[in-house]
Amino acid sequence: MGLHLAQLLADEHHDITFIDPNEQLLSVVSSHTDLMTITGSSISLDVLEEADVKDADLLIAVLHDEAVNILTAILGKKLGAKRTIARISNREFMSAKNLAILQEKGVDIIINPEQVVANEVVQLLKQTAATEIFDFSDGKLQLFLIRLDKYALVVNKTLNQIAQEFPHIEFRAVALHRNGETIIPTGDHYFRENDLAYVITKPEGVKLLLELGGKQNFEINDIMIIGGGRIGRMSAMQLQNQLHVKMIESDEKRANVLTNEIEDALIINGDARDMDLLEDEGIREMDAFIAVTNNTETNILTCLHARKMGVKRTIALVENIEYIDIAKNIGIDTIINKKLTTASVINLYTMEAQVTTIKCLSGINADVIEMVAKPKSKVTKKPLKKLNLPEGCIIGGIIREGKAFIAVGDLTIEAGDKAVVFALPSAIHKINKMFKS
Repeated sequence: MGLHLAQLLADEHHDITFIDPNEQLLSVVSSHTDLMTITGSSISLDVLEEADVKDADLLIAVLHDEAVNILTAILGKKLGAKRTIARISNREFMSAKNLAILQEKGVDIIINPEQVVANEVVQLLKQTAATEIFDFSDGKLQLFLIRLDKYALVVNKTLNQIAQEFPHIEFRAVALHRNGETIIPTGDHYFRENDLAYVITKPEGVKLLLELGGKQNFEINDIMIIGGGRIGRMSAMQLQNQLHVKMIESDEKRANVLTNEIEDALIINGDARDMDLLEDEGIREMDAFIAVTNNTETNILTCLHARKMGVKRTIALVENIEYIDIAKNIGIDTIINKKLTTASVINLYTMEAQVTTIKCLSGINADVIEMVAKPKSKVTKKPLKKLNLPEGCIIGGIIREGKAFIAVGDLTIEAGDKAVVFALPSAIHKINKMFKS
């Protein structure tokens, strides 16, 4: 996770110092990036001083050992780091009392990757027609990801053609992902079968968006969760009162603990790779199948089997980022990844402009960011069509005084507006500056 964050932030033109006790890992990092690396423990005062932590705008501690992360953040703060972030997964640390003490000692921000992912799982089950969905400003604008199949009405049409046929559209396509390439579309771009279309929409535009995309919402009542680790447990805890939840956990001791913790879900001790077990437990009757074990291959394979058995919605935890594009292309509806979800949260604290929300997208190297336009910033000086936005960047919509607007050429952003921006890594630094005073 630390390496992924470092590479992401380096792409966005931050100065990064990377500390790790693994000299071999740092050798690989040095050979592939321009990051400054220091071998050693992050709880060593000498190492932190060598890294000039006193000048750090942000210290991020995301080791698997949360005690080390906490101590690193506390020491870093005492030595002069302006802001500190610590990754913590143990729920015992997450009580209000403990959090207050940690913040008092110098841990400014607590990140729990498993809780972030579990929240994302719950959100994905609310909107079933889209592959992914993400809210901005409490849902006033939404990002939809839709895979276009042969039934989509927009296939083989340009954006201009669609705008002429439907002049009052309340959404805007901000990106297409096709054959491993991300395209920022113009009016002359065609939609093609199997495109992944990223669309910014107002709530009132969702119905037409789904109609043109050939998608329909369906009701979810019965779900099966594979893996009773932190993500599976947190997801089941949130869903048990709304849906019929079955969970399969291979470890007998953990399954017994989960039975006592999650009272309104059925916990089954067994191996989810056993197809006969899945059949016996009614996989064909499930509306959604969520695979969140600590084994990426198991998650992918069980989701593919669930899809074959007729399950309408499949969600897989894929920790190998290299597998994400492949997993999407072989039929899994939605991929979730702890590195990307955590990066979305942490990236909020690295931006110079005022950023209220950021989403690191899975499967493509891009972010969708909600940014606040400052008085006298460059984005407030001209209509959108004359702004000369950086290449690899597009504005999908704005929220002004609680009301959403889809971005069109004649629209002028005003100070205080929140704009939803789709940006490739090469454009983030430039668009960031345009929203500053």
